[in-house]
Amino acid sequence: MRDKLNEIIFGTSTRAGRNFDLVLLVFILLSVFAVMVESVPNWRLKFGNVLHMAELVFTAIFTLEYITRIIVSKKPLRYILSFWGLIDLISILPSFISPFVSSYASLRAIRAFRLLRIFRILNLSKFTREAWSLSQSLKASYYKIMVFFFFVIMLMVFTGTLMYVIEGGRNGFNSIPESIYWAITTTTTVGYGDITPVTPLGKLLASVMMLTGYAIIAVPTGLISAGAVSRQLGNKHCQKCNAKNELNARYCNQCGESIA
Repeated sequence: MRDKLNEIIFGTSTRAGRNFDLVLLVFILLSVFAVMVESVPNWRLKFGNVLHMAELVFTAIFTLEYITRIIVSKKPLRYILSFWGLIDLISILPSFISPFVSSYASLRAIRAFRLLRIFRILNLSKFTREAWSLSQSLKASYYKIMVFFFFVIMLMVFTGTLMYVIEGGRNGFNSIPESIYWAITTTTTVGYGDITPVTPLGKLLASVMMLTGYAIIAVPTGLISAGAVSRQLGNKHCQKCNAKNELNARYCNQCGESIA
């Protein structure tokens, strides 16, 4: 019986296993929807009792499911410390905490993370491979992105300080940190409008920052795309030591042999 339950709960290759996980997904969706409805004041007043009962039912179901997974697992500790085990545990903890700390009630919506199981249930291996490819592209571009991010920070500090000098406190730029905040919202094209330049020189600087923002947003995308293309095209191999090198490399990064 334990082996059969293990196959149903943890397996997706069988019809019963897929049906179990699909039913579980339906419960997860319903519980997340209930939490969202409860966050609306008018609906909470009108359907408060129903939503509370639904929350008790969902909590009981997910708690029973978590305990069952531990019991039928061949290696319980491995499941508890696994990615899915931690997600399952985190998804039920807010329900037990919320009666004592009311501000934690909305955290029950983190059950939505359990919807990640759909990738495993539907066996979307292609999406898994693509996600891995994207992560590798990010890893390959990590240092370039960090250097670019450092440059952006320096630019925000410089332009924020410059705007503070130009506008000053009389126009809302009361401090350098507030001016840096303005520079960030302007460059990212968010533009809340809570702080705006008044002087002609300040408006000119703001215009430059707005135009610069489009270029800044595009650069990380280009870096990641270049990393992805580089991975697809492959690497240069040194004929002497067979070490991998970047496509634009002219000499081996290990032995110095010419590979142009």
